[in-house]
Amino acid sequence: MAERVLGAPLPIGIRAWDGSAAGPQDGTVLVIRSRDALRRLVWSPNELGLARAYVSGELDVEGDLAVGLSHIWGLVRRGVTRRPRISEVVKLALRLKVLGPNPSAPREEARLRGALHTKPRDRDAISHHYDLSNAFYQIVLDPSMAYSCGYFASSSDSLAQAQHNKLDLVCRKLDLRPGMRLLDVGCGWGSVIIHAARDYGVHATGVTISASQRDHILARIAAEGLEGRVEVRLQDYREVRDDPFDAISTIEMGEHVGEQNYPTYASTLFRLLKPEGRLLLQQMSRGRNAPGGGAFIESYVAPDMHMRPVSQTTGFLESAGFEIRDVHALREHYVWTVQAWSQTLEDRWDEVVALVGEGQARVWRLYLAGGALTFEEGRMGVDQILAVRRSEHGRSGMPSVRRELVA
Repeated sequence: MAERVLGAPLPIGIRAWDGSAAGPQDGTVLVIRSRDALRRLVWSPNELGLARAYVSGELDVEGDLAVGLSHIWGLVRRGVTRRPRISEVVKLALRLKVLGPNPSAPREEARLRGALHTKPRDRDAISHHYDLSNAFYQIVLDPSMAYSCGYFASSSDSLAQAQHNKLDLVCRKLDLRPGMRLLDVGCGWGSVIIHAARDYGVHATGVTISASQRDHILARIAAEGLEGRVEVRLQDYREVRDDPFDAISTIEMGEHVGEQNYPTYASTLFRLLKPEGRLLLQQMSRGRNAPGGGAFIESYVAPDMHMRPVSQTTGFLESAGFEIRDVHALREHYVWTVQAWSQTLEDRWDEVVALVGEGQARVWRLYLAGGALTFEEGRMGVDQILAVRRSEHGRSGMPSVRRELVA
C-alpha cells in the first residue's frame, strides 16, 4: 500500500507492531507501535496525522530522522507520489482493524481561541511556545539565549560564538553608539538589548508578550548590573507610545504578526524611529505558495505564523516609508544553528524529558530535524533587512553608511 501511494519503492523501512516489515531495514526505519497511529492517519491522512502519531509515541523513527524526511520530501518534489483512492484506504483499514473513533489530539497541540491576531490570541500563541520553560531554553540555546539564526564567521565557530557574531552584526549595522536609545521589538530572552547595552553603551528597551521571557530578562539585568540602562516591558508592539528611538531591531518577530497586521507592524516601526534612524529586521521567508509553517509547526510550535518571500516584506517596509539599504541572506547559517540546537537536544535528552515531558521533547526533535532540512533545501530562508527612515528633507544618511562600509 505504501509503495502504491508513493509511486516508487520505499526509500525508508517500515516495521509494524506485530513485527512485520517492509522496505530497507538497514537505514532509517519508521516504527508503527500501535494501530492508533494508523487510525490517526485514516482521520488525517496528512502531515498533521503523522505528527500526532509521532508526538504521542505511537509512531517512532529509528536511525536518522532528517535523512528519512529528506527521502520522503524528495519523492514529493519529484512528483511521483499520488493520493490513494478512498477504496484502497478503506480496504486496508478494514484489513488492519484500524477503523474507529478519531483518537484525541496530544495535549501538546495548541488550542487557541478568538479572532486571528487579536491581542489576546497573539498572547496565547506566543505563550504556547515561548512560555514552555526558561530552564528548557537554557538547555537548548547558547548562554546568550538567542533564539534566532546565528552568524558563523568560520566553520570552527561554536554556537555561542555564532550568536555573539550575530548580535555584534546587528549592533554594527545599526551603527550603535554610547547614549543612543535602542528599541528591540519582540525581544525574546534579551540577547540583543543586553549585548547592546553592555558592549555598545546604549539605553535599550525591549518589549515582549511572554511573561517568562520578561522574568528571565529582569534577572539578567540585575545579574549584569544593567539597571537604568536596560528596560523590559510586557507589552504588545501596538501599545508602544514612546518618543521615537535612535535605532530599532526586531529579530524573527515579523513571522508572528500575521499577513493582515503586517502593514500595522511596519508603520509602527516607522513611527517609533527617528528620522535618519536605522531599522534592522531579521525575518524568515518562504515561497508565495506556502506562507505558513505547515500543519505540524502551526499546531505544535508556532501557531498563526505567516511567512512570505523577502521581496514582499521589503515591499511592506517601503510602503510604510522606509528606504531599504541592504538585504543580507543567512539561510545556510540557519542550517548550522538548528543542527547545533538539535545536537544539544539529543545530548541532553533525559534532562529535557524530565523538564517538559516526552511528548514535548518529541515535538522539538521533529521540529528541529524538519527545520534544518527545510533551510538546507532552500524551502525557507532568513534575511537581515537594513532600512532607514529618511528625514522629511530627504537627507540620505550616507555618511554613516560609508563609515560602516569602510570599517
